[in-house]
Amino acid sequence: MRRVVFTFFGGLVILLVWSCGNQGSTKNSGEAENRILQGEDGTVSLKLDKAVCYNDAVNPTNNTADWNVVISKPGRFKVWLTSATKDTADLSYSSSVKVNILDDHLEVTPGVDKIVQNSDDVPHSYFRADSYVGSFYVSEPGEYNIQVISDKVIAKSAGSKNNPQIDDTMLLSVMLTPAIRQ
Repeated sequence: MRRVVFTFFGGLVILLVWSCGNQGSTKNSGEAENRILQGEDGTVSLKLDKAVCYNDAVNPTNNTADWNVVISKPGRFKVWLTSATKDTADLSYSSSVKVNILDDHLEVTPGVDKIVQNSDDVPHSYFRADSYVGSFYVSEPGEYNIQVISDKVIAKSAGSKNNPQIDDTMLLSVMLTPAIRQ
């Protein structure tokens, strides 16, 4: 009888170990598909439509976009926001935009630093506006979570049909470019 009980529990333990191992590998492969990899030139392009977005209907200034990013070439990165806008003089952000990585927090009310005409990144009736936010220093390679908090973070499923003012300026992406010493 002891032999049967021992064999039963031994088989159960092996089944549990095998089962947990399989769940873990499935989870890791799913997470790997959602990671953003740093480009060969060192840039990291974080498009809003690739983010996990959280919308706060009560207080839209708490809308959040999150990305998991793999940094292979650490260093200092300049942070830029890319917006689609109809007004090249005023981006109409009603509140500041916060960008977070680790313990570094940048906060800025985006202005127009650079206008890109005829950009394929924006709809036909819009201009692309790039806004400088600041810079981050990443000391070692690894996986990092980057978060943007702004009322302009709008999940695709939420849409912007109910608020026409949102359509005047839309947040499209965050770009991290390596800072080069001069």
